[in-house]
Amino acid sequence: MNILHVQASPSTEHSRTQLVARAFLDEFSRLRPSSAVDVIDVWKASLPAFDDKMIAAKFAVLRSQTATEEQRAVWAQAVALARQFNAADLHVFSVPMWNFALPYRLKHFIDVVTLPGENWSWDARGGYQALLRGKRAVVIYSSAGAYDVGGETDGDFQKRYMRHWLSFIGIDDVHEVNVAPTLAAPDSVSRTVLEAKAQALQLAAALSRLMPQPP
Repeated sequence: MNILHVQASPSTEHSRTQLVARAFLDEFSRLRPSSAVDVIDVWKASLPAFDDKMIAAKFAVLRSQTATEEQRAVWAQAVALARQFNAADLHVFSVPMWNFALPYRLKHFIDVVTLPGENWSWDARGGYQALLRGKRAVVIYSSAGAYDVGGETDGDFQKRYMRHWLSFIGIDDVHEVNVAPTLAAPDSVSRTVLEAKAQALQLAAALSRLMPQPP
């Protein structure tokens, strides 16, 4: 069982999403001690720029043009990150809301790892095809405002983006835990965090039973 924790909060010690995610991962690892947990901190990871050089490398390699060694090396960086991401059986995300959406480093990470031929494909007959079927994701959200998990809330582009992106690459079994609102009285925020941790522990127990057992 390979688990990948994608950390999108730069505040590792005080992040509420990190706190709840760690509770989930600790409980899941306790119940499934054979699990291996890998971590990508998007604020510390060496993410290649998805700029004009990366785009030129992408088309030169994928369209079988005469790609230069430099272009192949640039594209190989993105492919390596994508394959590290794809290899996980369970993806866990810590996602605070920034300006109604995602932290920019998480969006950068998503842009780098979402690659044709690695986790999605396209052809004229079938259109877009997702390649990561059979995997699960747990997304821990936080927001200053009271943006609920259920339904589509006006101004909330955090959850709908994550859902749409995960579905696009084939991860439809998505479980969500919400830590919100965090802009409230300290005792109220403490209760919110405790409730989210309790939900995360229950989710870890449920998923530990559902996920395939090692031979």
